[in-house]
Amino acid sequence: MWGLFPLYWPLLEPTGAVEILAHRMVWSLAAVVVILLVLRRWSWIRPLLRQPKRLGLIGIAATVISINWGVYIWGVNSGHVVEAALGYFINPLVSIAFGVLLLHERLRPTQWTAVGVGVVAVAVLAVGYGKLPWIALTLAFSFGTYSLVKKRIGLDGLESLAAETGMQFLPALGFLIFLGARGDSTFTTEGVGHALLLVGCGFITALPLICFGASAVRLPLSTIGMMQYIAPTSQFVLGLVVFHEEMPAERWAGFALVWLALALLTWDALRTAHRSRIDLRAAAARADEVAAARAGEAVAAAHADEVAVVASAAAQDPAMESVGEALAEPAEAPGDAGSPAAAGPDTGGCGGGVGTPALGGPTR
Repeated sequence: MWGLFPLYWPLLEPTGAVEILAHRMVWSLAAVVVILLVLRRWSWIRPLLRQPKRLGLIGIAATVISINWGVYIWGVNSGHVVEAALGYFINPLVSIAFGVLLLHERLRPTQWTAVGVGVVAVAVLAVGYGKLPWIALTLAFSFGTYSLVKKRIGLDGLESLAAETGMQFLPALGFLIFLGARGDSTFTTEGVGHALLLVGCGFITALPLICFGASAVRLPLSTIGMMQYIAPTSQFVLGLVVFHEEMPAERWAGFALVWLALALLTWDALRTAHRSRIDLRAAAARADEVAAARAGEAVAAAHADEVAVVASAAAQDPAMESVGEALAEPAEAPGDAGSPAAAGPDTGGCGGGVGTPALGGPTR
């Protein structure tokens, strides 16, 4: 769904990017409130209001996602769909850079290679565009910052969107009222269909997020990671096929380097996930072996205690001596009843073809 957004924003013309952004903020909150009413998910609000630090982080998230939304809408409606798609292709590389610089994470060699290829790709694209691809970089860094802040907030997707649009609501509504007072608003001047499309901004924002949240609990993490490339790929194809944007050789070269970097990251992530699964299975097998060994030792200890108790009783009552001897001796094999059991360490004596473990010690 996110990959089809470039088809929606041009439908809202002649509305400008800032007015579209304000409508998106206002109607997103309305859509999320309806969904929360249906789901009855309100319990998170009161604890959140008692945490000023988290509220501050939500304010930062609302600010950077507003920048992201605004630049994206302007870029699409100004004929820069391909460059907007580039921003979301670059975003994983920006997230890795943030992890190293801000969270002091350590990268594997393949990840370092991917980051280096990404830097070269941006340089090639800058040559191709004749300037830095600022739309792509703004989208990548704003969304990377947004992801970093959301990680610290710790709210689910729907609740987080509700909190962020709650902070966006009053400034956005005030701006729309100001436009209406000046006579510059298009909400009531372009017909009912146009007004409904502006209202739809909220629902097309909330619906993909809900679908993503539902799929996140049903799909493997590796699959979800691969899905993040579907949206920019769809936008890239739309930019070429539907909007007929130019792609000179320098841009193709830059995009090819970006795709190479993403391929390296994907291969490294899949390889690491595979190794982690193997290590997890090996650890589980070792844990089962240790548990089995401890269970055997516990059985042996219990039997030894039983023998000691009977031996103590036999010392006081000669009639118990035969019971103590019977417990202390190895069990006879079923097929050799009446014959003495072989002396020596407990090996689970065999007779008649089917052996049973002796009672005189642990089995391993």
